[in-house]
Formats: sequence, C-alpha cells, structure tokens
Amino acid sequence: MTDYQTRRDIAAVPALLALAAPEGEQFLAFNRATERADGAIPRKYRELIALGVALTTQCAYCIDVHTRHARAHGVTKEELAEAAFIAAAVRAGGTLAHSLMALRLFDDAADAAAGAPP
Repeated sequence: MTDYQTRRDIAAVPALLALAAPEGEQFLAFNRATERADGAIPRKYRELIALGVALTTQCAYCIDVHTRHARAHGVTKEELAEAAFIAAAVRAGGTLAHSLMALRLFDDAADAAAGAPP
C-alpha cells in the first residue's frame, strides 16, 4: 500500500457505512451475496475473480483484502500468479480495443478535414 493507503482506512469502513446507513446496508448485503459459499462458483474462484478485477482496477484495498481471502480459501501462489497475468492480458486487451477506436477517430478527423461526409 502507498503512504496514503493504509489498513487503518479499511478499519474505518463501519464509520463510512454508518454515515449513509441505508446505502451501506444495501452495499453490505450485495457484497455478502457475492461472497456466498453456496453459489455455482466456489468461493476460491470467486476470490480469484475478485483479485483479478482488483489488480485490473488497481485498488490497493481490494488487492489487500482479496489476496488474504484468496489464500484463506485455498488459492496457491501459482494460481495467484496466473490470475495476475490473465488480468494483465485483459487490461492490455482493453488498450488494444481502445486503440482501434482511436484509429477510427483519427481517420474520421482526417476525413472531416478533407471535407468527406461522416
């Protein structure tokens, strides 16, 4: 974690939830549903998915929490490493997809400058 991100912040979650109790209760209910053990996706894989998303969104708090949860639910270091590379590939894929849009927008701007119809 960085200097401005600490585990103390995670400890402040109850205070945040109390400041907006109805929303906080709904958020916690939703979060509990995603962490359930009786779903079609076993908890171990739920944590690998959560960790992959956390790595992709680069949320230090989520990486902290879901790494610990993943380990507690049987994820190995090798599985964590593979999940990290899958997340990296997906993030890179998003960059590729957006570069296609950038190329189209570049061509559109060139066409507009040349007076071509859109």
